[in-house]
Amino acid sequence: MLNYYLYRFGQLIALILPLKFVYCFAVFLADLHYFLAFRDRRFVRANLRVIFPDKPIKELRKISRIVFRNFAKYLVDFFRFEKLDLQYIHKNIKLENLCYFDDALAKGKGVIVLTAHLGNWELGGVVIAQLKYPFWVVALPHKDKKVNGFFDAQRNRKGVKVIAMGKAVRSCISEIRKNHMVALAGDRDFTEKGIVIDFFGKPTHFPEGPGALSLMTGAPIVPGFMFRNPDDSFTLRIEKPVEFTPSGDKAKDLAGLITVYKKILEDYIRKYPEQWYVFRKFWVK
Repeated sequence: MLNYYLYRFGQLIALILPLKFVYCFAVFLADLHYFLAFRDRRFVRANLRVIFPDKPIKELRKISRIVFRNFAKYLVDFFRFEKLDLQYIHKNIKLENLCYFDDALAKGKGVIVLTAHLGNWELGGVVIAQLKYPFWVVALPHKDKKVNGFFDAQRNRKGVKVIAMGKAVRSCISEIRKNHMVALAGDRDFTEKGIVIDFFGKPTHFPEGPGALSLMTGAPIVPGFMFRNPDDSFTLRIEKPVEFTPSGDKAKDLAGLITVYKKILEDYIRKYPEQWYVFRKFWVK
C-alpha cells in the first residue's frame, strides 16, 4: 500500500513541476538510493562485469551510477504519460524504420514486438499506440493490486492494452490472429523456468514467449527499442524482422530462434548498458 501512495505522490510532482526540475530531483533521489542500496548496486555492477569483463572497476561504477539515474528518469516519464500527445512525440522523439511494422502488418499474420528492459520501453509502447497501431503488451502484474491498477491505468489511458503475464498465451494468440501487435520483453525470465541459454557468454534463464508465440502463430518477430539520448530526447528504433526458417523440430526450433534474436538484445544492451535496468542477479552462475 505504501508503494501505491509513493507512486501517486511521484506522479503528482512529475505532473505539476517543470520537467527539467523533476529530472534533477529524480537524479538526486537516484544518487541517494545508489549509495544506500548496497544489494541493488552490487547486482548492477556484477551484471555489468559479465557484459564488460575487461573494463576497469572505476568505469563499471560510473556506468552503474548512471543506470540508477536513468531509471529514475524512466519513472518520471512514466508518471507524465498524461502530458504525452502527438505534439510531444514529433518534438522529442525520433522515429526510425516504422516501415518494418507496416510491412509486417500488411502480411496479415500479426506482429510480435521484441524489446528489452532497456531505455524506456513503456514510453515506446505508448508512442506506438498513439500512432494508432493496434498495440498490446504483456506485463508482469504487481503484487500490490492498487499499484498494478495504477500501472495499467497509465498504459490504458494512452491506448496501450495490457495482457497479464501468467495468463498470456491464449490472449496473445487471439490478438495476433486479429493481426494485432503484441510486445514482449525478451531479456528477463521472471519464472526461472525458461530455456537456459548463453547470454553474453554465461548461462541464464531466458523467456521463451517471443520465440514460442512466433513458432505457434507464424507471426514475425520485429525488434523495437526506445532509448534515451544525451539531451533527454528519445529515439524509437525498429529493426528488420528476425529471419528464421523452422525445421519442424519444436525444441530445436525454439532454441535456434531464441539464439538468433538474443544476439540483437546483446548488441543493444552492450551499446546502451547505462539504460539496462536489471537490479537483481541475472545469470545462473
